[in-house]
Amino acid sequence: MMAMSALAPPLPTTTASRIALLSDGLDAFAARVAAARGARQTLDLQYYIWQGDLTGQLLAREVLAAADRGVRVRMLLDDMYILGRAHGLTALAAHPMIALRRFNATRLRDWGRTGLLLEMVFGKWNLNRRMHNKAWIADRALVICGGRNIGDRYFDASGEINFRDLDVAVRGDPAAAAAVAFDAYWHSPLSRPIRGFRLRTPKALLRRLRVRLDWLGASSIGKRFLAHADPSAGQMLTLPPGAIRVLSDPPAKAAGRAPSSVAPALTEMVSQATREVLLISPYFVPGGVTAARLSALVAEGVRVAVVTNSLAATDVIAVHGGYARYRESLLAAGVEIFELKHASESKAGVFGSRGASLHTKAIVVDDRLVFVGSFNLDPRSANLNTEMGVLAEGPVLARLVRRQHARLSQGGRSWRLGLAGGVLQWDDGTASPRTGAEPEASLVRRVLSRVLRWLPIEEQL
Repeated sequence: MMAMSALAPPLPTTTASRIALLSDGLDAFAARVAAARGARQTLDLQYYIWQGDLTGQLLAREVLAAADRGVRVRMLLDDMYILGRAHGLTALAAHPMIALRRFNATRLRDWGRTGLLLEMVFGKWNLNRRMHNKAWIADRALVICGGRNIGDRYFDASGEINFRDLDVAVRGDPAAAAAVAFDAYWHSPLSRPIRGFRLRTPKALLRRLRVRLDWLGASSIGKRFLAHADPSAGQMLTLPPGAIRVLSDPPAKAAGRAPSSVAPALTEMVSQATREVLLISPYFVPGGVTAARLSALVAEGVRVAVVTNSLAATDVIAVHGGYARYRESLLAAGVEIFELKHASESKAGVFGSRGASLHTKAIVVDDRLVFVGSFNLDPRSANLNTEMGVLAEGPVLARLVRRQHARLSQGGRSWRLGLAGGVLQWDDGTASPRTGAEPEASLVRRVLSRVLRWLPIEEQL
Protein backbone atom coordinates (compact mmCIF):
# COMPACT_ATOMS: atom_id res chain seq x y z
CA MET A 1 0.00 0.00 0.00
CA MET A 2 1.39 3.37 -1.03
CA ALA A 3 2.34 5.77 1.77
CA MET A 4 0.85 9.23 2.18
CA SER A 5 4.20 10.73 1.20
CA ALA A 6 3.56 9.55 -2.35
CA LEU A 7 0.43 11.69 -2.54
CA ALA A 8 1.78 15.06 -1.40
CA PRO A 9 5.10 16.70 -0.55
CA PRO A 10 6.27 15.92 3.00
CA LEU A 11 5.49 18.50 5.65
CA PRO A 12 7.22 19.13 8.98
CA THR A 13 4.63 17.21 11.02
CA THR A 14 6.14 16.22 14.34
CA THR A 15 3.04 15.98 16.50
CA ALA A 16 -0.47 14.58 16.23
CA SER A 17 -3.07 16.80 14.55
CA ARG A 18 -6.80 17.13 15.09
CA ILE A 19 -9.49 17.36 12.45
CA ALA A 20 -13.26 17.92 12.43
CA LEU A 21 -15.75 17.56 9.60
CA LEU A 22 -18.12 20.51 9.18
CA SER A 23 -21.09 19.34 7.12
CA ASP A 24 -23.79 21.54 8.65
CA GLY A 25 -23.84 25.14 7.46
CA LEU A 26 -24.54 26.55 10.91
CA ASP A 27 -21.68 24.55 12.40
CA ALA A 28 -19.37 25.84 9.68
CA PHE A 29 -20.42 29.43 10.40
CA ALA A 30 -20.00 28.91 14.17
CA ALA A 31 -16.54 27.41 13.67
CA ARG A 32 -15.39 30.55 11.88
CA VAL A 33 -16.89 32.76 14.58
CA ALA A 34 -15.13 30.74 17.28
CA ALA A 35 -11.82 30.86 15.38
CA ALA A 36 -12.02 34.64 14.99
CA ARG A 37 -12.91 35.14 18.66
CA GLY A 38 -10.15 32.79 19.78
CA ALA A 39 -7.42 34.38 17.62
CA ARG A 40 -4.74 36.16 19.62
CA GLN A 41 -2.09 37.12 17.06
CA THR A 42 -3.11 36.57 13.43
CA LEU A 43 -6.13 35.93 11.25
CA ASP A 44 -5.45 35.11 7.58
CA LEU A 45 -8.51 34.83 5.32
CA GLN A 46 -8.42 33.72 1.68
CA TYR A 47 -11.63 33.51 -0.37
CA TYR A 48 -12.97 33.39 -3.90
CA ILE A 49 -16.26 35.05 -2.84
CA TRP A 50 -17.19 37.11 0.22
CA GLN A 51 -20.81 38.23 -0.03
CA GLY A 52 -22.15 41.34 1.68
CA ASP A 53 -25.26 39.54 2.94
CA LEU A 54 -26.24 38.52 6.48
CA THR A 55 -23.52 35.96 7.19
CA GLY A 56 -20.92 37.91 5.22
CA GLN A 57 -21.55 40.98 7.38
CA LEU A 58 -21.73 39.00 10.62
CA LEU A 59 -18.35 37.41 9.88
CA ALA A 60 -16.93 40.82 8.88
CA ARG A 61 -18.10 42.00 12.32
CA GLU A 62 -16.08 39.22 13.96
CA VAL A 63 -13.03 40.12 11.86
CA LEU A 64 -13.32 43.77 12.89
CA ALA A 65 -13.67 42.79 16.55
CA ALA A 66 -10.51 40.67 16.31
CA ALA A 67 -8.61 43.60 14.79
CA ASP A 68 -9.84 45.83 17.62
CA ARG A 69 -8.25 43.36 20.08
CA GLY A 70 -4.90 43.78 18.32
CA VAL A 71 -5.05 40.73 16.04
CA ARG A 72 -3.28 41.28 12.73
CA VAL A 73 -5.79 40.50 9.97
CA ARG A 74 -4.94 39.82 6.34
CA MET A 75 -7.78 39.32 3.84
CA LEU A 76 -7.02 38.10 0.32
CA LEU A 77 -9.98 37.99 -2.07
CA ASP A 78 -10.16 37.03 -5.71
CA ASP A 79 -10.66 40.17 -7.77
CA MET A 80 -13.60 38.86 -9.82
CA TYR A 81 -16.24 39.49 -7.14
CA ILE A 82 -14.85 42.65 -5.54
CA LEU A 83 -16.35 45.04 -8.09
CA GLY A 84 -19.41 46.74 -6.63
CA ARG A 85 -18.29 46.08 -3.04
CA ALA A 86 -15.32 48.46 -3.07
CA HIS A 87 -16.54 50.85 -0.38
CA GLY A 88 -17.29 48.17 2.22
CA LEU A 89 -14.03 46.35 1.61
CA THR A 90 -11.96 49.52 1.68
CA ALA A 91 -13.65 50.54 4.91
CA LEU A 92 -12.26 47.40 6.56
CA ALA A 93 -8.81 48.14 5.13
CA ALA A 94 -8.91 51.54 6.86
CA HIS A 95 -8.40 49.75 10.17
CA PRO A 96 -4.69 49.87 11.16
CA MET A 97 -4.69 46.12 11.95
CA ILE A 98 -6.42 45.00 8.73
CA ALA A 99 -4.72 44.62 5.36
CA LEU A 100 -6.86 43.71 2.38
CA ARG A 101 -5.58 42.59 -1.00
CA ARG A 102 -7.17 41.45 -4.25
CA PHE A 103 -5.73 38.60 -6.26
CA ASN A 104 -5.21 38.49 -10.02
CA ALA A 105 -6.35 42.05 -10.68
CA THR A 106 -5.19 44.53 -13.27
CA ARG A 107 -4.88 48.29 -12.83
CA LEU A 108 -7.70 48.63 -15.34
CA ARG A 109 -10.06 47.49 -12.58
CA ASP A 110 -9.33 50.72 -10.68
CA TRP A 111 -11.58 52.40 -13.27
CA GLY A 112 -14.64 50.48 -12.07
CA ARG A 113 -17.01 48.98 -14.64
CA THR A 114 -15.24 50.77 -17.49
CA GLY A 115 -12.03 49.06 -16.42
CA LEU A 116 -13.81 45.70 -16.25
CA LEU A 117 -15.01 46.15 -19.83
CA LEU A 118 -11.48 46.99 -21.00
CA GLU A 119 -10.17 44.00 -19.07
CA MET A 120 -12.63 41.71 -20.83
CA VAL A 121 -11.39 43.00 -24.18
CA PHE A 122 -7.65 43.12 -23.52
CA GLY A 123 -7.01 40.82 -20.57
CA LYS A 124 -8.99 37.63 -21.15
CA TRP A 125 -6.35 35.39 -19.57
CA ASN A 126 -6.59 37.42 -16.41
CA LEU A 127 -10.38 37.03 -16.15
CA ASN A 128 -10.30 33.33 -17.00
CA ARG A 129 -7.92 32.26 -14.21
CA ARG A 130 -9.22 32.71 -10.69
CA MET A 131 -8.09 32.08 -7.12
CA HIS A 132 -10.68 29.51 -6.02
CA ASN A 133 -9.03 28.78 -2.63
CA LYS A 134 -10.97 28.98 0.65
CA ALA A 135 -9.10 29.23 3.95
CA TRP A 136 -9.77 30.71 7.40
CA ILE A 137 -6.52 30.53 9.40
CA ALA A 138 -6.21 31.61 13.05
CA ASP A 139 -2.82 32.05 14.75
CA ARG A 140 -1.27 29.70 12.17
CA ALA A 141 -2.57 26.91 14.43
CA LEU A 142 -6.11 26.35 13.11
CA VAL A 143 -7.32 26.24 9.52
CA ILE A 144 -10.86 25.85 8.21
CA CYS A 145 -10.97 25.01 4.52
CA GLY A 146 -13.17 23.19 2.06
CA GLY A 147 -15.85 24.20 -0.40
CA ARG A 148 -17.51 27.11 1.36
CA ASN A 149 -17.19 30.72 0.31
CA ILE A 150 -18.56 33.42 2.65
CA GLY A 151 -22.26 34.01 2.06
CA ASP A 152 -25.76 33.01 3.15
CA ARG A 153 -26.12 30.14 0.67
CA TYR A 154 -23.10 28.39 2.20
CA PHE A 155 -24.34 28.61 5.80
CA ASP A 156 -28.01 27.57 5.46
CA ALA A 157 -29.14 31.18 5.75
CA SER A 158 -30.69 31.69 2.32
CA GLY A 159 -34.43 31.73 1.77
CA GLU A 160 -33.96 30.64 -1.83
CA ILE A 161 -31.30 27.97 -2.42
CA ASN A 162 -28.79 26.63 0.09
CA PHE A 163 -25.64 24.81 -0.92
CA ARG A 164 -24.91 21.32 0.41
CA ASP A 165 -21.26 21.88 1.29
CA LEU A 166 -18.39 20.53 3.37
CA ASP A 167 -15.42 21.94 5.29
CA VAL A 168 -12.80 20.57 7.62
CA ALA A 169 -11.24 22.29 10.62
CA VAL A 170 -7.66 21.24 11.37
CA ARG A 171 -5.47 22.04 14.38
CA GLY A 172 -1.73 21.39 14.44
CA ASP A 173 1.18 21.41 12.00
CA PRO A 174 -1.03 21.24 8.86
CA ALA A 175 -2.52 24.60 9.82
CA ALA A 176 0.99 26.07 9.81
CA ALA A 177 1.45 24.60 6.32
CA ALA A 178 -1.78 26.32 5.22
CA ALA A 179 -0.39 29.59 6.61
CA VAL A 180 2.79 29.13 4.56
CA ALA A 181 0.68 28.63 1.44
CA PHE A 182 -1.29 31.78 2.30
CA ASP A 183 1.97 33.73 2.62
CA ALA A 184 2.95 32.63 -0.89
CA TYR A 185 -0.28 34.05 -2.28
CA TRP A 186 -0.09 37.21 -0.16
CA HIS A 187 3.40 38.04 -1.43
CA SER A 188 2.73 36.94 -5.02
CA PRO A 189 3.09 39.56 -7.78
CA LEU A 190 -0.57 38.78 -8.55
CA SER A 191 -1.65 40.13 -5.15
CA ARG A 192 -2.40 43.87 -4.99
CA PRO A 193 -3.55 46.16 -2.15
CA ILE A 194 -7.22 47.10 -2.12
CA ARG A 195 -6.35 50.77 -1.78
CA GLY A 196 -6.36 51.06 -5.56
CA PHE A 197 -10.09 51.85 -5.30
CA ARG A 198 -10.80 55.57 -5.05
CA LEU A 199 -12.07 56.49 -1.61
CA ARG A 200 -12.26 59.96 -0.05
CA THR A 201 -12.99 59.28 3.61
CA PRO A 202 -11.95 55.75 4.63
CA LYS A 203 -12.09 56.46 8.37
CA ALA A 204 -15.60 57.85 8.11
CA LEU A 205 -16.68 54.82 6.10
CA LEU A 206 -15.16 52.53 8.71
CA ARG A 207 -17.17 54.28 11.43
CA ARG A 208 -20.30 53.89 9.33
CA LEU A 209 -19.49 50.22 8.77
CA ARG A 210 -19.11 49.65 12.51
CA VAL A 211 -22.53 51.12 13.16
CA ARG A 212 -24.13 48.94 10.49
CA LEU A 213 -22.42 45.74 11.65
CA ASP A 214 -23.22 46.38 15.31
CA TRP A 215 -26.85 47.06 14.42
CA LEU A 216 -27.01 43.82 12.41
CA GLY A 217 -25.52 41.79 15.26
CA ALA A 218 -28.09 43.20 17.69
CA SER A 219 -31.04 42.96 15.30
CA SER A 220 -33.69 40.26 15.53
CA ILE A 221 -32.55 38.67 12.26
CA GLY A 222 -28.91 38.61 13.37
CA LYS A 223 -29.80 37.20 16.77
CA ARG A 224 -32.09 34.63 15.20
CA PHE A 225 -29.28 33.31 13.05
CA LEU A 226 -26.60 33.45 15.74
CA ALA A 227 -28.90 31.59 18.14
CA HIS A 228 -28.78 28.55 15.86
CA ALA A 229 -24.99 28.48 15.74
CA ASP A 230 -23.29 26.19 18.27
CA PRO A 231 -19.57 27.06 18.57
CA SER A 232 -18.89 23.68 20.23
CA ALA A 233 -20.06 21.74 17.16
CA GLY A 234 -17.62 19.62 15.20
CA GLN A 235 -15.94 17.12 17.49
CA MET A 236 -12.29 16.75 16.57
CA LEU A 237 -10.56 13.47 15.78
CA THR A 238 -6.89 13.01 16.63
CA LEU A 239 -4.70 11.67 13.82
CA PRO A 240 -1.00 10.72 14.01
CA PRO A 241 1.84 12.85 12.57
CA GLY A 242 1.83 12.85 8.78
CA ALA A 243 -1.79 11.70 8.47
CA ILE A 244 -3.06 15.15 7.40
CA ARG A 245 -1.66 17.14 4.48
CA VAL A 246 -2.68 20.54 3.17
CA LEU A 247 -2.62 20.67 -0.63
CA SER A 248 -2.39 24.06 -2.33
CA ASP A 249 -1.69 25.04 -5.93
CA PRO A 250 1.11 27.58 -6.44
CA PRO A 251 -0.18 31.14 -7.04
CA ALA A 252 1.70 31.24 -10.36
CA LYS A 253 -0.87 28.76 -11.72
CA ALA A 254 -3.29 31.70 -11.94
CA ALA A 255 -0.94 33.30 -14.49
CA GLY A 256 -0.41 30.09 -16.44
CA ARG A 257 3.20 29.85 -15.27
CA ALA A 258 2.93 26.75 -13.06
CA PRO A 259 1.02 23.47 -13.18
CA SER A 260 -1.41 22.28 -10.53
CA SER A 261 -0.02 20.46 -7.52
CA VAL A 262 -3.46 19.43 -6.25
CA ALA A 263 -4.63 17.59 -9.38
CA PRO A 264 -1.70 15.11 -9.55
CA ALA A 265 -2.07 14.30 -5.85
CA LEU A 266 -5.77 13.50 -6.31
CA THR A 267 -5.06 11.42 -9.40
CA GLU A 268 -2.53 9.39 -7.42
CA MET A 269 -4.96 9.12 -4.51
CA VAL A 270 -7.68 7.60 -6.70
CA SER A 271 -5.21 5.28 -8.42
CA GLN A 272 -4.52 3.60 -5.06
CA ALA A 273 -8.07 2.27 -4.81
CA THR A 274 -8.50 -1.48 -4.48
CA ARG A 275 -12.16 -1.60 -3.35
CA GLU A 276 -14.03 1.69 -3.70
CA VAL A 277 -13.85 5.30 -4.85
CA LEU A 278 -16.56 7.71 -3.71
CA LEU A 279 -16.63 11.07 -5.49
CA ILE A 280 -18.68 14.17 -4.66
CA SER A 281 -18.34 17.07 -7.09
CA PRO A 282 -20.96 19.70 -7.98
CA TYR A 283 -19.26 20.36 -11.31
CA PHE A 284 -18.29 17.00 -12.76
CA VAL A 285 -16.70 17.19 -16.22
CA PRO A 286 -14.25 14.26 -16.17
CA GLY A 287 -12.87 14.59 -19.69
CA GLY A 288 -11.79 11.62 -21.74
CA VAL A 289 -8.72 10.73 -19.68
CA THR A 290 -10.40 10.77 -16.25
CA ALA A 291 -13.50 8.99 -17.61
CA ALA A 292 -11.24 6.24 -18.95
CA ARG A 293 -9.45 5.97 -15.59
CA LEU A 294 -12.70 5.60 -13.68
CA SER A 295 -13.98 3.03 -16.16
CA ALA A 296 -10.73 1.09 -15.86
CA LEU A 297 -11.05 1.00 -12.07
CA VAL A 298 -14.53 -0.51 -12.40
CA ALA A 299 -13.14 -3.11 -14.79
CA GLU A 300 -10.61 -4.03 -12.08
CA GLY A 301 -13.41 -4.64 -9.58
CA VAL A 302 -13.39 -1.25 -7.83
CA ARG A 303 -16.73 0.36 -7.07
CA VAL A 304 -16.85 3.95 -8.37
CA ALA A 305 -19.81 6.11 -7.29
CA VAL A 306 -20.25 9.79 -8.19
CA VAL A 307 -22.65 12.34 -6.68
CA THR A 308 -23.12 15.53 -8.69
CA ASN A 309 -25.84 18.08 -9.46
CA SER A 310 -28.86 17.38 -11.61
CA LEU A 311 -29.70 19.88 -14.32
CA ALA A 312 -32.47 21.24 -12.10
CA ALA A 313 -30.10 21.75 -9.15
CA THR A 314 -26.95 23.06 -10.83
CA ASP A 315 -26.12 26.77 -10.76
CA VAL A 316 -23.96 26.48 -13.92
CA ILE A 317 -25.89 25.02 -16.86
CA ALA A 318 -22.83 25.04 -19.14
CA VAL A 319 -21.03 22.65 -16.78
CA HIS A 320 -23.98 20.26 -16.85
CA GLY A 321 -23.82 20.31 -20.63
CA GLY A 322 -20.16 19.29 -20.48
CA TYR A 323 -20.86 16.56 -17.92
CA ALA A 324 -23.78 15.13 -19.93
CA ARG A 325 -21.39 14.08 -22.69
CA TYR A 326 -19.93 11.41 -20.43
CA ARG A 327 -22.97 10.05 -18.59
CA GLU A 328 -23.91 7.20 -20.92
CA SER A 329 -20.37 5.91 -21.40
CA LEU A 330 -19.62 6.01 -17.67
CA LEU A 331 -22.88 4.21 -16.82
CA ALA A 332 -22.19 1.61 -19.49
CA ALA A 333 -18.78 1.00 -17.92
CA GLY A 334 -20.39 0.40 -14.51
CA VAL A 335 -19.75 3.75 -12.82
CA GLU A 336 -22.60 4.66 -10.45
CA ILE A 337 -23.97 8.18 -10.87
CA PHE A 338 -26.32 10.07 -8.55
CA GLU A 339 -27.72 13.52 -9.34
CA LEU A 340 -28.89 15.78 -6.51
CA LYS A 341 -32.49 16.92 -6.78
CA HIS A 342 -33.37 20.61 -6.74
CA ALA A 343 -35.72 20.15 -3.79
CA SER A 344 -33.50 17.66 -1.98
CA GLU A 345 -33.74 18.53 1.70
CA SER A 346 -36.54 18.01 4.18
CA LYS A 347 -34.52 20.24 6.54
CA ALA A 348 -34.53 23.76 5.19
CA GLY A 349 -32.17 26.55 6.22
CA VAL A 350 -32.73 28.84 9.19
CA PHE A 351 -34.96 31.15 7.15
CA GLY A 352 -36.52 28.47 4.95
CA SER A 353 -35.31 27.39 1.52
CA ARG A 354 -36.91 26.57 -1.80
CA GLY A 355 -34.19 24.24 -3.00
CA ALA A 356 -30.69 22.89 -2.72
CA SER A 357 -27.61 22.75 -4.90
CA LEU A 358 -24.54 20.60 -4.35
CA HIS A 359 -21.29 22.43 -3.63
CA THR A 360 -19.31 19.76 -1.73
CA LYS A 361 -15.99 18.61 -3.19
CA ALA A 362 -14.81 15.39 -1.55
CA ILE A 363 -13.22 12.02 -2.32
CA VAL A 364 -13.04 8.82 -0.25
CA VAL A 365 -10.82 5.90 -1.25
CA ASP A 366 -11.13 2.47 0.38
CA ASP A 367 -12.46 3.92 3.66
CA ARG A 368 -8.89 5.10 4.26
CA LEU A 369 -8.00 8.22 2.30
CA VAL A 370 -10.10 11.40 2.32
CA PHE A 371 -9.91 14.67 0.42
CA VAL A 372 -12.05 17.72 1.21
CA GLY A 373 -11.36 21.00 -0.53
CA SER A 374 -12.20 23.50 -3.25
CA PHE A 375 -11.22 21.25 -6.18
CA ASN A 376 -14.02 20.33 -8.61
CA LEU A 377 -13.55 17.33 -10.87
CA ASP A 378 -13.43 19.46 -14.02
CA PRO A 379 -10.85 21.02 -16.38
CA ARG A 380 -11.13 24.46 -14.77
CA SER A 381 -9.97 23.24 -11.36
CA ALA A 382 -7.24 21.12 -12.92
CA ASN A 383 -5.81 23.68 -15.32
CA LEU A 384 -7.07 27.24 -14.77
CA ASN A 385 -8.10 28.12 -11.22
CA THR A 386 -5.90 27.77 -8.16
CA GLU A 387 -7.28 25.27 -5.64
CA MET A 388 -6.57 23.86 -2.19
CA GLY A 389 -7.80 21.25 0.26
CA VAL A 390 -6.95 18.74 2.96
CA LEU A 391 -5.84 15.17 2.28
CA ALA A 392 -6.08 12.88 5.30
CA GLU A 393 -5.64 9.21 6.13
CA GLY A 394 -7.92 7.77 8.79
CA PRO A 395 -10.72 5.19 8.78
CA VAL A 396 -12.97 7.09 11.20
CA LEU A 397 -12.79 10.30 9.15
CA ALA A 398 -13.29 8.29 5.96
CA ARG A 399 -16.45 6.72 7.36
CA LEU A 400 -17.80 10.17 8.26
CA VAL A 401 -17.32 11.41 4.69
CA ARG A 402 -18.75 8.13 3.40
CA ARG A 403 -21.92 8.94 5.37
CA GLN A 404 -22.10 12.29 3.58
CA HIS A 405 -21.90 10.47 0.25
CA ALA A 406 -24.58 7.98 1.36
CA ARG A 407 -26.85 10.77 2.64
CA LEU A 408 -26.55 12.75 -0.59
CA SER A 409 -27.19 9.71 -2.78
CA GLN A 410 -30.39 8.62 -0.99
CA GLY A 411 -33.52 8.46 -3.14
CA GLY A 412 -35.18 11.30 -1.29
CA ARG A 413 -32.31 13.61 -2.18
CA SER A 414 -30.90 12.29 -5.46
CA TRP A 415 -31.78 10.45 -8.62
CA ARG A 416 -29.82 7.28 -9.39
CA LEU A 417 -29.06 7.16 -13.10
CA GLY A 418 -29.27 4.03 -15.19
CA LEU A 419 -29.44 2.81 -18.76
CA ALA A 420 -32.27 0.73 -20.23
CA GLY A 421 -31.81 -0.15 -23.87
CA GLY A 422 -29.40 2.73 -24.23
CA VAL A 423 -31.93 5.21 -22.80
CA LEU A 424 -31.14 7.25 -19.66
CA GLN A 425 -33.28 6.64 -16.60
CA TRP A 426 -33.62 8.61 -13.34
CA ASP A 427 -34.75 6.53 -10.36
CA ASP A 428 -35.38 7.74 -6.80
CA GLY A 429 -36.95 4.48 -5.62
CA THR A 430 -40.42 5.95 -5.08
CA ALA A 431 -42.01 5.23 -8.47
CA SER A 432 -41.19 3.95 -11.91
CA PRO A 433 -37.89 5.37 -13.25
CA ARG A 434 -38.22 8.50 -15.36
CA THR A 435 -36.88 8.51 -18.89
CA GLY A 436 -36.31 11.12 -21.56
CA ALA A 437 -36.33 14.68 -20.21
CA GLU A 438 -34.15 15.69 -17.27
CA PRO A 439 -36.43 15.55 -14.19
CA GLU A 440 -37.50 18.80 -12.52
CA ALA A 441 -35.58 20.89 -15.10
CA SER A 442 -37.37 23.61 -17.06
CA LEU A 443 -37.56 23.55 -20.84
CA VAL A 444 -35.19 26.53 -21.00
CA ARG A 445 -32.60 24.67 -18.92
CA ARG A 446 -32.92 21.54 -21.03
CA VAL A 447 -32.50 23.46 -24.29
CA LEU A 448 -29.52 25.47 -23.02
CA SER A 449 -27.81 22.35 -21.69
CA ARG A 450 -28.31 20.55 -25.00
CA VAL A 451 -26.89 23.47 -27.01
CA LEU A 452 -23.94 24.03 -24.68
CA ARG A 453 -23.19 20.30 -24.67
CA TRP A 454 -21.97 20.49 -28.25
CA LEU A 455 -20.00 23.73 -28.06
CA PRO A 456 -16.15 23.42 -27.92
CA ILE A 457 -15.86 24.92 -24.42
CA GLU A 458 -15.00 21.89 -22.29
CA GLU A 459 -11.54 23.17 -21.32
CA GLN A 460 -13.22 26.25 -19.80
CA LEU A 461 -15.67 24.26 -17.64
